[in-house]
Amino acid sequence: MTVTPLAFDNLVEVVSVLTDAFHDYPVMRYVLGPDTPDAGAPYPVRLHRLVQLFASGRAYRQDPMLGLRDDRGVLIGAAVMTQRQPPEPPPAFVALRESIWAELGAAPRSRYETYAAAADFFATVGPHHHLNMIGVRRTHQGLGRARELLTAVHDVAAADAESSGVSLTTELAQNVALYEHFGYRVVGHARVALGIETWGMFRDSR
Repeated sequence: MTVTPLAFDNLVEVVSVLTDAFHDYPVMRYVLGPDTPDAGAPYPVRLHRLVQLFASGRAYRQDPMLGLRDDRGVLIGAAVMTQRQPPEPPPAFVALRESIWAELGAAPRSRYETYAAAADFFATVGPHHHLNMIGVRRTHQGLGRARELLTAVHDVAAADAESSGVSLTTELAQNVALYEHFGYRVVGHARVALGIETWGMFRDSR
């Protein structure tokens, strides 16, 4: 399998992969809240919309997106990044963002803003790339596919002489040592809410 660049036309595939990969991820569960009757649509539908929001923010700005396909050409892994100097979001994305938050509700938006404020770790590392989401379909996890995507992410940052490296956040304690294995170091740690912590990690590419 080979990692290849993706474009806006691949957004539906990217959202599908990342929705599956992040099905039980702590931040998604925290932001969306419990699957109660007053939550609106069932959790899988709301999760799809939230991932659509996150991935669209990158696609509309033409930020780097990378994909991994199986032998049949089906996308089984994806990574979406923020470029070193991201442009302002276009009006089409702003309209989409507001429509999705209106659908998901004020409480999820407030919880997301709480998370984003807690995870603001990278002001001191200089201009760099940020790895927003990386994931592999659950049917293909545990086979080293994420490693291939992560290597390609590092290559994107290394190709930009003005980028100091790659940042990311994780909300799974067991991922900290994993990312350290790939050259990342912890630059911040915060408690978001009861049972939710976040670690900011940075890999210097210079």
